[in-house]
Amino acid sequence: MTTHVIVGAGLAGAKAAQTLREEGFDGEIVLIGAESERPYERPPLSKEYLQGRSEREKIFVHPSGWYAEHGVRLRLGLRATGVDLDQHVVRLDDGSSQPYNKLLIATGATPRRLPGPAHYLRTVGDSEAIRERFAAGGRVIVVGAGWIGLESAAAARQAGCEVTILEPEPTPLHRALGPELGDVFAALHRRHGVGLRLGTGVADITETGVRLSTGERLDADVVVAGVGAVPETGLAREAGLEVGEGILTDASLRTSHPDVFAAGDVAEAFHPLYGRRIRVEHWANALNGGPVAARAMLGQDAVYDKIPYFYTDQYELGMEFSGDITGYDEVVYRGSVEDLDFIAYWLRDRRVIAGMNVNRWDVVREIQDLIRSGAAIDPKELSSD
Repeated sequence: MTTHVIVGAGLAGAKAAQTLREEGFDGEIVLIGAESERPYERPPLSKEYLQGRSEREKIFVHPSGWYAEHGVRLRLGLRATGVDLDQHVVRLDDGSSQPYNKLLIATGATPRRLPGPAHYLRTVGDSEAIRERFAAGGRVIVVGAGWIGLESAAAARQAGCEVTILEPEPTPLHRALGPELGDVFAALHRRHGVGLRLGTGVADITETGVRLSTGERLDADVVVAGVGAVPETGLAREAGLEVGEGILTDASLRTSHPDVFAAGDVAEAFHPLYGRRIRVEHWANALNGGPVAARAMLGQDAVYDKIPYFYTDQYELGMEFSGDITGYDEVVYRGSVEDLDFIAYWLRDRRVIAGMNVNRWDVVREIQDLIRSGAAIDPKELSSD
């Protein structure tokens, strides 16, 4: 019997397994995951689930019985320790081996660590532990003003905690959105009583707080660190697959070995629109990448060309972001930034390369069409409602 193995039981892996069945694959599917939980989605962990607004069952990709009903063998609580590309075998940390005909690596990423005790938000257990600490109130320090840091800060503030964010960059989301929109998020959090210490580094963390790079100490009851993540490329690297920032793939998510594929946070895939490889850590990348990899595993002419997409909800601000701001030279707004009712467009040479709709809905397709078109456009047209 033909066996397709997926290492990484997250969203990308689960959607790949689903797609294999939907596309008519009748062989064996084995889904291997290091966590004991069946596949679940991670965005709620820093949003509604962290805030206590979502039931646990709602975070899972499929109902508990789905895997057995669709002939997907779950091997949970197991970590893959090696891949023999010649023998087509995955070695597991319980001493067993799993043969495969095609292999998908969807091992995701792991949080970057700081010196000293801190909470990190990656798993459902992490989210539950942090939520419990927020519910107790007190002083919370969030290290890092990226998406995870800001969403965690919003959840802590809404739980009634005193919150301070520490960030070495001059604005929140400085690399993701640039200083213009970073200032918007800084103002949002300050309006909700969050203290922001920007341009501030962390020397170390203790049980009672944080020591800054300046030597100053800040007391805290809870420290949450959101300072980025590192793709889990070790399995691929040790197997001899080509690895850069992530596991290098072509546009079909095929790695340097024809029978091995990669999807989700761990993949650094060639993107036809950008003409280069990119690595994207957001939810939509896992949601859409897993199915493309599955179709490619079945020999179909599958290409992953989705525009990077992300969403967040913080306080009264809801937004969706599309694209990549790399190399932008202008930001144009439609609507009212002050009222948090606007679309921001990032331009390079008068061409839209990214867009963010804030509290305006059903415009993502329009924004992404502008990005795909590559057409020069008068900024006045973009700013006009």
